[in-house]
Amino acid sequence: MLGFWGQLWAYVTLGATSIITEEAAPLLGGVAAQQGHLGLVRVAVAITLGTWAAHVGLYYLGRWRGKWVRERWPKAGRYLTRALVFVRRNPWRSALAVRYAYGLRITLPMACGAARVPIFTFVVGSGISAVTWSSLFTVLGWAFGRTAMQVLRHMRRFEDVVMLAVVGLVGVAIFLLTRRGQRAVAAAALPEPELAPLGADADTGVPRPPAAPGVERRRGDRRHGDRRRER
Repeated sequence: MLGFWGQLWAYVTLGATSIITEEAAPLLGGVAAQQGHLGLVRVAVAITLGTWAAHVGLYYLGRWRGKWVRERWPKAGRYLTRALVFVRRNPWRSALAVRYAYGLRITLPMACGAARVPIFTFVVGSGISAVTWSSLFTVLGWAFGRTAMQVLRHMRRFEDVVMLAVVGLVGVAIFLLTRRGQRAVAAAALPEPELAPLGADADTGVPRPPAAPGVERRRGDRRHGDRRRER
C-alpha cells in the first residue's frame, strides 16, 4: 500500500496529466484502484478537477489571446477557425462536448473563449463533460483490472497446459517456415526454359527460311491496297 504522500502525489499526477494522456490516466487510475493502491472515487475526482481546470485555462487563453494563437501556430489556428463556426451556432453543445471531441480537445475550449461563450455556460458544460468522462473511463479501468486479475488467477491453474500449447505453436510455426523455405529452394533449382532465337519456330526451334523478295513485295502491296480501301 502507498503512503499518504505517495497517494497524494499519484492523485495530483493523474489529474495534472489527464489533459495530455487523455484516456490513459483514468484507465490506469481505475486499475490501481482495483488493486487497492488508490481510491476509485478519489481517482475520478482528481481527474475531473484536472481536466476541468485545464479546460477553463484553455478557455481564457482563447478569449484573451485567440488571435495570437492562430498567428503563432497556423495549423492549430486552422482547427480553431473551423471550431469557431460550430461554437457560435451551438455554444451549449460545444461546452458539453469539450471532453468528447476527439482531435479538438485543445482547440474547442479555446474556440469557446474566442467566441465569447458565457463563462457560466462554459463552466457548467465543461464540468458535466469532465465528470461523466472521468467516471466512465475510471470504471472501465477498474473493470479491466478486475478482469485481468481473474484471467491471471485462472492461468495459474493451467500453467502446464499454457506452456505446452505455446511450445506446440512454436513448433508449428517452425514447420511452416521450413516448408516454405524448401519450396523456395526447389523453385530456384528448376531449369529456366530456353528461348528460341529470333526468326525461329517457337515449337521446334528450327530457324525459318527467309521469304522470297517477290513474296515480301506482294505482301506489302496487299497491305497498301487494304489501307487505300479503308481510306
